[in-house]
Amino acid sequence: MDSFSTDTFAQLENELESHCSSTPLAVLNFLLKSKSQAEMEKKFSKPMMWIGIYIAIASLFCILPMVADLLHGFKNKKLWFPCKYFTLNAASLTVIAIAIKLPMDLNNSMPGDVDQAAKLGSMSFMCTMMANLLPSLAIMDSKELLTNIIALAVLVITLVVNVCIQIETGVVHNCEDGYYSTQPYNHCLIAYIYVTMLLMLMMMHICTSLMILKSKQILESKYRSGHETAVKDLELQQPGRVTVEKLKHYVSNHWIMAETGNPQFMTVCYATTSASGVICVLSIAVHVIVMRFTRPTMKFYGSDYKWSVIAILITQFTGVILGTVAPISRCFASLSFKVSIKWIWNHMRVFKVESYCTQKLSDWKQSSIPLKFSSRRCKIVIQDLKVLILSFCIGIQKSVVAACKIIALIPIFFVIGLFCCFYCCKWLKIMFGATYNVTAENPAQLQHSKDLSDYVLQLQNDMELAQRTLKSISISVNHVIQKAKKQKPNNLLKLIEESSSFEGVGKYDVHQVPPLPEEKYVDCWSLPVVTLTAIAISLPNIQNNMVNRLLRSVSEGLTYVKHVEETLNASEEFVSGQKAARALWLEVDVYHKWLGNKLQNPAHQVNTTKEIVQWFSDTAKNMITEVEIKNKKGSDDSSVYMSVSANSMYRITQTLLVSYDANIDQVSQEELFVKLSSMISHILAACLTNLPQVIAMKCHTSVIEKREESVHTAARLLGETMQIINCLKDRTLPSLNPDELPFIDKWHDCFLHPSP
Repeated sequence: MDSFSTDTFAQLENELESHCSSTPLAVLNFLLKSKSQAEMEKKFSKPMMWIGIYIAIASLFCILPMVADLLHGFKNKKLWFPCKYFTLNAASLTVIAIAIKLPMDLNNSMPGDVDQAAKLGSMSFMCTMMANLLPSLAIMDSKELLTNIIALAVLVITLVVNVCIQIETGVVHNCEDGYYSTQPYNHCLIAYIYVTMLLMLMMMHICTSLMILKSKQILESKYRSGHETAVKDLELQQPGRVTVEKLKHYVSNHWIMAETGNPQFMTVCYATTSASGVICVLSIAVHVIVMRFTRPTMKFYGSDYKWSVIAILITQFTGVILGTVAPISRCFASLSFKVSIKWIWNHMRVFKVESYCTQKLSDWKQSSIPLKFSSRRCKIVIQDLKVLILSFCIGIQKSVVAACKIIALIPIFFVIGLFCCFYCCKWLKIMFGATYNVTAENPAQLQHSKDLSDYVLQLQNDMELAQRTLKSISISVNHVIQKAKKQKPNNLLKLIEESSSFEGVGKYDVHQVPPLPEEKYVDCWSLPVVTLTAIAISLPNIQNNMVNRLLRSVSEGLTYVKHVEETLNASEEFVSGQKAARALWLEVDVYHKWLGNKLQNPAHQVNTTKEIVQWFSDTAKNMITEVEIKNKKGSDDSSVYMSVSANSMYRITQTLLVSYDANIDQVSQEELFVKLSSMISHILAACLTNLPQVIAMKCHTSVIEKREESVHTAARLLGETMQIINCLKDRTLPSLNPDELPFIDKWHDCFLHPSP
């Protein structure tokens, strides 16, 4: 340390007095020892400045995800700012613990005004972060929620205890305590205010967690009912014949359910969220006052952190300013979602606590504990104790919710004042003759709005979503679809439009060659497409622009084929073929190679069409033999990949040689390229007839936390593939059962052996 503490000076004084009666040599030894001790303590304090920089960097890593959430909210027009990047987890708690090290530091003297302001500012920063983290509780399952809440509670309680200890020991001090200070405010009083805020926020987090557990169950039950209604409305009895318009309605219905049933959207409507926003505002107000009086003395710091304490103070003050935007917006967003005189009146009835707030505790209270005690008296004592504890917790829960409702009255009165001003201005304009252009709403739009409102998920039946919020959600799904429509796969569309049938699905493999006995696998959509493309782009006489167009078309097509395979062909029997196709496509598309062999003019002596096809067939056969030998010593992933890819190539090339018979020498490379492109087009078209079913399935997921993202993917997929769906809806499908359409082997068998 740069200077001795009060206790150190007192100890030195006592020791010096004891040495005064000693010889001068003893006094000299004592002074030398004291000097050595001072130099040692100074040496130990050198790293403190770097620790301060470390704290500032950790604070910055807390600020950046909060800013990212703000930008994400503005970009998606979600002014309730869902937590996407700044969430409560082990990593964020670790960084937060580093960022609030100053108020955790029990014995490091911080005598300067800047030092004290930085210590208090870290507490304000913690309040801001807790208010920002509140909605992220909703995206966790029960186990994660319990773990993270306990971890947060331990951190907050440790912080509160440490600050209280520092107030008692004088590390957080007042100017009356013997320390020089130019500030007109009381450091200890402000520290107590922040301690109170932190404890209140901690109670809000715990109460919100209990409310989330029951709220998810309520919303899940209502979602299942809405999903069943939407499925009946879609009429999926004829896959491949569902119109784009019906799909849009289906996606919109699930979008409404996903948005209004979003766990984070749900938490914004809690009284605890509004109250946390108010506390956040009070926190920043206190911190602004502290900063206002600290600014003139910014250069005066006296701790071992040196100038790094200024970096901490400025960084965390910036974080407090930026971090307050989201909690305040959520506070007013909850009013805009359900603002009505009836809702405001119900909310102002602060002593009316909704059933879902305490239902989880009541369920635990009524449940029985599985006890292994044989004594009946012990069981009675434990059960009575459990009921007593949970009854107390229910009382605490009701008190906290009621207190939050009282705090939340502040923004409610503010909104009421704004409404009064708005209606007064409107009345004055009418009085002074101002005209209004009132446009009657389209009856179709009114009916559509009513249909959408049937899919709104609310915790209570008497709650009603504001029409402008419903309209905003409806506009957002249309915006996603229209934006995706502009990113349609033009090259894939041209390839599919060049043909009008699916016959190529039955022509790519008419000469059956069984796979290796050790590596049996079921064919998938993507593998023959990649194999045919590899042969097509290896033809040396084909123009580069035609080759590049085919590659772009197949690349776009495989993106949607992957959706079909992951959604409808996700069983284990398809895995090896799908993995091989993805690895092979990377090699073909990027490196223009097939299993390590260059594609264009693969061998210098190969020039004719027959020679090229025969070279692929022979190479594939040799690889199959090599894999058989290798498998006797033990197989691995690479051998499976080579076996599946080589089998596919061998079957397809043998099919080409047999289909042309002896006339393949007379076939030009251009003709073969056209034939291969046609088969690729037919296979892709057949696969993509399943897109309506894929989109419908992506709209629904059983995991509530992933539902919004899944519906967003479905909406984007619908927008990108609208024209493909319209292009394929009039083509004649093979005589297959609806549940057989997602499988290429069923299509293949149907074309090879058509039913009479």
